[in-house]
Parts: sequence; structure tokens; C-alpha cells
Amino acid sequence: MTEIDNTKYEKELNKQGYKFIAGCDEAGRGPLCGPVVAAAVIFPQGYILDGLTDSKKLTEKKRKIYFEQIKKDAISYGISIVSPQVIDKINIYEASRQAMLEAISQLNPKPDYIITDAMPLPNYENSMPIVKGDALSITIAAASVLAKVTRDEIMYELDKEHPEYGFAKHKGYPTKLHLENMKKYGILNNYRLTYKPVRDFLEGKNDKENN
Repeated sequence: MTEIDNTKYEKELNKQGYKFIAGCDEAGRGPLCGPVVAAAVIFPQGYILDGLTDSKKLTEKKRKIYFEQIKKDAISYGISIVSPQVIDKINIYEASRQAMLEAISQLNPKPDYIITDAMPLPNYENSMPIVKGDALSITIAAASVLAKVTRDEIMYELDKEHPEYGFAKHKGYPTKLHLENMKKYGILNNYRLTYKPVRDFLEGKNDKENN
């Protein structure tokens, strides 16, 4: 199996004259609870970090190591957190895009080109969505790690406040354990009320109250 060169997009853009290439990705589209988090990263030209890939393919221990290394080595990085309330208001797709735009706005120097994990950014003419970008681009992979680790830490903090829900285990995703605990203990302010399992639970609860 041929090893993927996850610097090819950056190299090609460098050849075209782009110096500050930002990779952008998000974490937390699927969970019923907690925010969506996005990150943007600019690396020095020619940067390589062995083993860095899509955060979902890395162990938690490796993600944390890379998290610190990325922050240390990056020319600039930004991290943005968008609340469940905003997700409910504008939907998760738009909330993910908003999180990315906020993360990008934190970068200094400003990027002259942006590559994302499959998310179009109409606000930026010099941008390109790449399908499976977190596995194909080192810069997008770095953003995925920053976003994932940041979001996991938020869920660990929520677990300390509400240990009965098991957030440290499932991170808010709709696992069997999570759904059982949600039905047992109810809906917190951190839940996404427009997500079907949460909405169905609330509607069922209301029906019982109305009977």
C-alpha cells in the first residue's frame, strides 16, 4: 500500500506562490451534546510531522502529544467553539462553517490560501474544500487534532459536573449508554435540542405530561 504524501496540496500551493496556507477542520458534528469546535493552522513552508493524520485515526495519547507539538511549531493557529444553542438556531452545517470562519479570523498572519476538510468557504476566493482532507493534508490534519482535543477537554469538564451521563466515555455521541442515561437523567442545557434523539425524547416527555 502506497503511503499518502500529506504535504502534496501544500507543496502545490507553495509552487503557485501562496506562502501562508491555512488548513481548517472541525470536530463534533455528530454528538447530541456539547459544542462544535473548529481549528485553523498555518505551518512553515515544507513542514513535516511524522505520523500526523486525521485525528480520528490517532489514539488519544498521540493526539495530545501532537496537540502540543502543533501549537509549538505552527506559525499561527486559531480555535473556535460554537455552542449548542447556536447549532440549534442555524443548524450544524452552518455552525461548523461559522466555527471555521471564526478560527480563521484568529490567524496572524492572515492566510493567503485556505484548505478545508470538505467545507466550502464562499467568503474566501482563495480556498478549496478537500474531501477526506484530514487524511490528505498535514495542515488540515493538524486542525483536526486541535479541534478534537479541545472538544474532548470540554466534554471531560462536563463529565466532572455531571458524571452520571458518562460524557468522558462517549463525548456526547449517541451511544447506547448515552441514550439510556439521557432518558434516565434528562436533558441538560448543553444538549442540541434539534437533534432527533433529543427532540424525540422531549416530545415523548411532553406527551406524557399532557396525558
